[in-house]
Amino acid sequence: MKIETQRLWLRDFGKEDWEAVHQYASNAEVAKYMIWGPNSEGETKAFIDQQLAKQQSTDRTDYELAVVMKETNQLIGGCGLYINETNAEMGYCFNPDYWGHGYAAEASEALLKFAFETRHVHRVFATCRPGNTASANVLRRIGMTQEGHLREHMWHKGTFHDSYLFSILGDEYQSKSRGG
Repeated sequence: MKIETQRLWLRDFGKEDWEAVHQYASNAEVAKYMIWGPNSEGETKAFIDQQLAKQQSTDRTDYELAVVMKETNQLIGGCGLYINETNAEMGYCFNPDYWGHGYAAEASEALLKFAFETRHVHRVFATCRPGNTASANVLRRIGMTQEGHLREHMWHKGTFHDSYLFSILGDEYQSKSRGG
């Protein structure tokens, strides 16, 4: 699978991508707000193998995609869409060398288009930790509404964590994409 944006390719991961993924997946600052990591080499390779297996599904509902700069062919992060009937969860993670340049918003907008226009879901949602203000800002920028603050709903890395919950509905997406 491959999706093109102005500056990026969103494409299926390949076996050769593990090293570029490991550059950010092994970074403690990147993993700070994630429910995984920092990854060992084995964990990153296992992630890639898992994605290769999911790509073979005939009724695919999980799309974990590499985010690649069109100009340089450099893998700079990953994004994902996970469909469950009429809802989909979206997420992203980037190499910190590429933070602050609008790539997360650009990739996320492409995922929304795919979710609503190709897969015809009704609602897309995403979560982020309250301390991750940059991610919350991305979700707002792409038109998502903050629905709530989930208090201590998730246990990982030895403690409970809160999340902000954001979503956008299909009709809101259509209105936004028409400039409304």
